[in-house]
Amino acid sequence: MTEPPRVPVLNIANVLTMSRLVLVPVFLYLLLAEDGHDHRWRLAAFAVFAIASVTDHVDGNLARKHGLITDFGKIADPIADKALTGAALVGLSLLGELPWWVTVVIAVREVGVTLLRFWVIRHGVIPASRGGKAKTLVQIFAIGLYLLPLPPVLQAVALISMYAAVALTVVTGVDYVIRAFRLRARGKRAVAGT
Repeated sequence: MTEPPRVPVLNIANVLTMSRLVLVPVFLYLLLAEDGHDHRWRLAAFAVFAIASVTDHVDGNLARKHGLITDFGKIADPIADKALTGAALVGLSLLGELPWWVTVVIAVREVGVTLLRFWVIRHGVIPASRGGKAKTLVQIFAIGLYLLPLPPVLQAVALISMYAAVALTVVTGVDYVIRAFRLRARGKRAVAGT
């Protein structure tokens, strides 16, 4: 029986993932420039955030379509996502535009899920769930609204979107904890059975 060909770590999907990480400090610089209140800088920050967010969708599709899925990508992709959203949330909280409790709740969940993935990695990889993908989409949408210089009427939409993102963040965080413990238990049973 032949083994499937090894996928090189240096492939287009992983390069896009790494480019997202490189864009994080650029995005933060643009967001915080001129104390975060110049519309031109904010629009530039939004553009970089949008480009980085799109790479998340593109790299996943490329990896699946062309068989470029690697263990590196499975770990680096969510880290890149968390770095981008985390930087945006911290930046918005530093500017006083987003309550710190929102940033803390989302950050604790994101770091916790990343640590869970490392905790169970020898038993398997916890892939992103549909709920996790929905959470990411709503977070990106809400952050995008917060980044834009919106009129007061639309700021309510940004607030509602962010609360929806927080709710999805908490619910999917609990789901990941359950899945991690189940995966670890299955892995231990498999080891005990050999």
